[in-house]
Amino acid sequence: KDIVKLSDSLGVRLNEYNFIDHLGISQIDTTRPGVFVCGPAVFPKDIPETVVQASGAVAGAAELLSEVRGTEITEKVYPEEKKVVGQKPRIGVFVCHCGINIGSVVDVPGAVEFAKKLPNVVYAGENLFTCSQDTQIKMKEIIEEYKLNRVVVASCSPSTHEALFQETMREAGLNPYLFEMANIRNQCSWVHRDDHAKASEKANRLIKIALGKSRLLQPLHAIALDVTQKGIVIGGGLGGMTSALSIANQGFEVALIERAEKLGGNLNGLYHTLDGQSVPAFLQDLKDEIDDHPLVKVYLNANVKNIDGYIGNYRTIFEHKGEEREFKHGIIIITIGANASTPKEYLYNECKNVITQRELEHELEENEKDYKKVKSVVFIQCVGSRDKEHPYCSRICCSQAVKNAMRLKNLNPKMDVSVLYRDIRTFGFYEKYYQEARQLGVVFIRYEEDAKPVIDLDSKKIVFGENALIIKLKDHVLGIDITLNPEKIILSPAIIPQEDVEVISQMLKIPLNEDRFFMEAHVKLRPVDFSAEGIFLAGLAHSPKGMEDTISQAKAAAERACAIISSKEYISEANIARVDLDICAGCGMCVSVCPYGAPELFWMNGKEYAHVNSALCEACGSCAAICPSGAMQQLGYKEEQQLAMLNEALEIW
Repeated sequence: KDIVKLSDSLGVRLNEYNFIDHLGISQIDTTRPGVFVCGPAVFPKDIPETVVQASGAVAGAAELLSEVRGTEITEKVYPEEKKVVGQKPRIGVFVCHCGINIGSVVDVPGAVEFAKKLPNVVYAGENLFTCSQDTQIKMKEIIEEYKLNRVVVASCSPSTHEALFQETMREAGLNPYLFEMANIRNQCSWVHRDDHAKASEKANRLIKIALGKSRLLQPLHAIALDVTQKGIVIGGGLGGMTSALSIANQGFEVALIERAEKLGGNLNGLYHTLDGQSVPAFLQDLKDEIDDHPLVKVYLNANVKNIDGYIGNYRTIFEHKGEEREFKHGIIIITIGANASTPKEYLYNECKNVITQRELEHELEENEKDYKKVKSVVFIQCVGSRDKEHPYCSRICCSQAVKNAMRLKNLNPKMDVSVLYRDIRTFGFYEKYYQEARQLGVVFIRYEEDAKPVIDLDSKKIVFGENALIIKLKDHVLGIDITLNPEKIILSPAIIPQEDVEVISQMLKIPLNEDRFFMEAHVKLRPVDFSAEGIFLAGLAHSPKGMEDTISQAKAAAERACAIISSKEYISEANIARVDLDICAGCGMCVSVCPYGAPELFWMNGKEYAHVNSALCEACGSCAAICPSGAMQQLGYKEEQQLAMLNEALEIW
């Protein structure tokens, strides 16, 4: 409601819908330099896009402040870590109301009283919001007063709050891995909101399980890894160029690897955005910035041969101009893009008057006057998308069709232009262009997946040197069959991953989803990260998206990457796998299942043993699960700890 006042105070412009306007194609930059915007304030969007854009906005600010990075930092000093090994467990239990998220369903006071009666619990209490700053101060005081050496918090998800509570443990002088969490929000109050008694009973059981593990927790210590303060970006399209420039603008050297003969990727086949901005001019400005930046090293016609190493210490071998080159770097950003599929239907490649959206744009740029003679054009949407082979939406096709349909109508207002669609998805502010297209006279006709348009040729009539086209389909509104006689048919093909996407996937051991696009670590919490540390993604390699979203994601990936290479050291996780050499049989099963290549076999005293590279281990637990001898254990999740949790769950002590 106060957005007008806020925009006046900041000196930024609002758009016609009173959202904060952005400058150019990027949605992060406002109309005032140095003021950045993210989230729904600029454009209606979901949580993943908001998180991505927030990181992208941080990148914009970090680029401006790169020369003064670290000058205002005061190193945090922690108290000496208390020695707890050999001590009897003294556990504190903190049960959270989480406002009404938990407290309106779970009997929180009852859970506190239940915890007080359990072995080794010397304190149990409840808090309205355990994650609040005042409660963190209170927790530290209670740890000191009751001489706690273990802490259990029963609240929400460890994914979002475990790090906060572990930091509190450090500030209280306890090892952060002497902390355990029971998720009584997601696993109790949210899923059993209609049965308060059962939700409360389950919450008690989860607290009991957490305590079973807590009694056996031992201090763990992370290792510090040296960081090579350089980056590499694989793929020189819009995402790759944007990421590389952002990293360089933040003061770090970056190699940009592109296997084609020029930068730009799919931008090289585009000419105008839906709102009329020039893509070639935008691309040229981006290229000029890269060419002029001393920290961006561009390698065209280059092919990656091998990548090894781990976060902070990667080594890439690539072929460039017939020579093998080596580049050492601390992070990797994957921006290898995607392609438009080749239509397999609607007489494509059989009739020259059936072309794709991209081919139409090229022809309009090269021979616009020829299209003034065209009397009728039909666009067909979802060609190869949203079917059994490619069940996803390609996201940009509707906007592209509306853009080109409007251009044709403006070129020749008498031209009959129809768009055959399954669902028009001109989301957000793009809806106005759909409405504008209708006002210009573009006709939109819906068809069902099981009743696709049928195209035939009329051999008795010649149009532009080819047999005339006939389209038959059923109008779902009128409920009748209709026939169209277009002179041109424009197809909107699917966006599909690169054919050799598995090569990079296997080389870096990073996952693909069922559609063969790269899959992020967490769609909301880590939308530009891979599960493998130090590797990030952006652009069409992740999923179909427009230029604006690609820029936001590329900036976000660059910022996540710079968070690592801006420091000379990286502190890894401590709860990684370890091998007991006394019982290791050297069978190699751990080596075969690890998705990160952390375990390896080595020869010692006439026998093979397993060894875990601490820097590569991502604590997934696969090796510990498959080890037949029990020699492989994951710290913080040892077999005895898991059994203790099971025994508490089943109450079979």
